[in-house]
Amino acid sequence: MRFIEAKPDSPVIRELTRRVSGDVCTLQWQWPSGTDFVYIGRRALDAAHDASSKSEPSVFGPDGGFDDSGLKLYTREEYKAAGGYRDRLDGIGRYAYWVYAALPGSGEPVLIRQTDGLNTVETPAGRAKIRYAVIEKKPLFRAFKTVRIEISCEVSLSENVLCYVKKSGAYPTGPQDGTVYPFTGAFPAGRTRLPDIEVGKNDYIRVFFTDAKTYGQLYELLPE
Repeated sequence: MRFIEAKPDSPVIRELTRRVSGDVCTLQWQWPSGTDFVYIGRRALDAAHDASSKSEPSVFGPDGGFDDSGLKLYTREEYKAAGGYRDRLDGIGRYAYWVYAALPGSGEPVLIRQTDGLNTVETPAGRAKIRYAVIEKKPLFRAFKTVRIEISCEVSLSENVLCYVKKSGAYPTGPQDGTVYPFTGAFPAGRTRLPDIEVGKNDYIRVFFTDAKTYGQLYELLPE
């Protein structure tokens, strides 16, 4: 098995889409003429990856030899029978899929590598639940109150996922609606009780994602 770069007349994958129902992802694409089989690769993505990390699945082993264990052969007949390519989404986070058209012929398969990105698609899998509680204690005859935050996680979190926001007079509606305080440590799986903090009697606190677009794909943040 080997890769060659796509040329203007190469059979390439177009109109790749994905549909998720429950824990099953179905890929569909426009089959190019001149080939009756493809190879499909999948790679797990997580919050630590940025856009530049969305690279193709590794196809070379530690000894430099070719490793095709991460690529699956799929035929046009299988595609027709199943109405696409179906894959079960296990775990939490996101996945990226690559579909490579393969040139027919004798000998080792030849896969077409596309630089236009039209043969790759990303999809979310399950989201881990994060629950938070904000517990207030209001002593009499004092201008301040004590607030304790407790975080319950299904999986461990890095220190940059969550923050809390303080606002005077009303509960904040998001990280831009008040003063942001990033958490200074990571959260292990399970329940974490944070040290008490002291705020004004008219101050209110809520917990948010630092980046809802990124982390909202991986986790579900729920108040208790």
